[in-house]
Amino acid sequence: MHPSEPPENSRTEARPTPSWTQRVELRLRALPPVVWPVGLGVLGLAGATLLHFVDPNEPGNYPTCPWLLLTGTFCPGCGSMRAIALTTHGDILGAISMNPLLVLLIPYIAWTYTVWLVRTIRPPRKPPKLTPGWFLWLLLIAITSHWILRNLPWFSFLAPGTPLFPGW
Repeated sequence: MHPSEPPENSRTEARPTPSWTQRVELRLRALPPVVWPVGLGVLGLAGATLLHFVDPNEPGNYPTCPWLLLTGTFCPGCGSMRAIALTTHGDILGAISMNPLLVLLIPYIAWTYTVWLVRTIRPPRKPPKLTPGWFLWLLLIAITSHWILRNLPWFSFLAPGTPLFPGW
């Protein structure tokens, strides 16, 4: 036996070193569940604060919508940054003129976020009910209809920046 070799009776099975992705996955699973909704909330508030202080109407501050750049038509989200910026300044009618669908969905988004946050802080005793399929289909139809209609000339009032009430 060579002096640098371990004795045969002291052999231990070496566990393979976990890969980088496995280590990241283990660390993410070790985080408390409340980290995810709180983290998303912090990111959302940071984004809204940035939009409040850095005007999205000024050219060069933010990139152009990729869909608008490639096709020349509005996507369902076009005008969302300007709508959020106007909302942070208290101009709700201006926000509606930028993206009416976003402003209509804000209560649903806020309610869903609140339910998510509460369920991570105080997990329910029974499994929560799933969102009904009819509601998801209705949401998909509403978003798709908004996308199509805002690009038609008869519904140009849905396009970003068009006042809903021209006299205002």
